[in-house]
Amino acid sequence: MTFPELVLVLAAGAYAVNAAFGASVRLRWLDSTRFRWVHHGLYIATFLLTVAAISSVLWSSSRAGWYLLPAVVPLAVLPYAGSAHKHPGRHIVVALGALPFYILGLAVAFSV
Repeated sequence: MTFPELVLVLAAGAYAVNAAFGASVRLRWLDSTRFRWVHHGLYIATFLLTVAAISSVLWSSSRAGWYLLPAVVPLAVLPYAGSAHKHPGRHIVVALGALPFYILGLAVAFSV
């Protein structure tokens, strides 16, 4: 696995962990009242790793970052889309808007 592929996998993994954490809180499987900052920290990690994966097109021969580029839009809009408590439907839809681009980026990075 090359370094750009590793960064892409880490970005997709951070996104998946954050989505799973948010879903488990929404479904009331997990009470995050005392550690709500975890979801925010995962969001920041996801965003930074995604930007790093996208930047790999500038410093490597990997093209997978181009396919991940549109994921920045929903990630950037998410803080302004309302909280998961006040506008749960909107928060979920905007957050899931990035999912196809992570899948596509991974598919391109690991295609033979």
